[in-house]
Amino acid sequence: MKTNENELQANLRLLQEKYQASGQDMNSYLQGLMQSNYLTYWDYINLDTLLTLQQPKTSFPDEKIFILYHQITELYFKLCLNELEQVPGRSSDAGFLLSRLKRLTAYFSALTHSFQIMVDGMEPEQFLQFRMALLPASGFQSAQYRMIEIWSTPLENLLQFELRASLAGNAETGYLLENIYWGRGAAELSTGQKTLTLRQFEEKYGQRFFQLAEEVKGKTLYEVYQGLPEEARNRSDLREALRTFDRLVNIEWPLMHYKSAVRYLKRDPEDIAATGGTNWQKYLPPKNQFRIFFPELWTEQERAEWGRH
Repeated sequence: MKTNENELQANLRLLQEKYQASGQDMNSYLQGLMQSNYLTYWDYINLDTLLTLQQPKTSFPDEKIFILYHQITELYFKLCLNELEQVPGRSSDAGFLLSRLKRLTAYFSALTHSFQIMVDGMEPEQFLQFRMALLPASGFQSAQYRMIEIWSTPLENLLQFELRASLAGNAETGYLLENIYWGRGAAELSTGQKTLTLRQFEEKYGQRFFQLAEEVKGKTLYEVYQGLPEEARNRSDLREALRTFDRLVNIEWPLMHYKSAVRYLKRDPEDIAATGGTNWQKYLPPKNQFRIFFPELWTEQERAEWGRH
């Protein structure tokens, strides 16, 4: 009992020091605490508000599945960004980097496996009707996914493939973003011009992407790894964690999207267009984009066969 009293007295002294340093009276805070209600689960996570954020545009029941799954995806992306933002502050700590990579791979592994909901979890007849009420919105417009890419590797590795070899690391951020791989995915098939989906996306997030790209120069996941001592860079567990993250984000995740698009949009003799006008047949297959966050961790043969399995 005495130990508990001593601990209580010690904690009270610490609280008093804390509030004195802020110029506040601890007794006032204690009185406020007495008047406060107990915290509940539903209030803590704003559950009632969260469950009102699904607002379908049609009366088809499966549209709610479509909305909910995309909201879940964006929350996972937010988890990923929370991890990536911590890495530069511990750039010399290989163990910390490995722990964050394990979290990142867990998030994307869950996303990849759960995407089967989008492949088999909706009736094609419903999807093909309610999707017409969503024009020109598209999952292509996920800004958080693009931020994960920008945090993961220098922009040079995200350029349209045929432009990468000619840069030699000299291009400005604006040029790199203007020629980033995803822009081609939202170009009109017939003219090559930017779709409304892409124009909306760039108008809303273009400046934010530019600021982020400038902020993370030299601090991306890949560059933090490259800056570690040689002994740390050669750790097999760290290298494998980086490779797993690379594979999940740049092969498995887009392949699941392609599988879903084929199920709902593949038709003979002519495929159905995506809601955002994106060229999904060429944009989604990873072998066409050849996005690799950490190229030095893959053999020449592995890079040549990227996404072809």
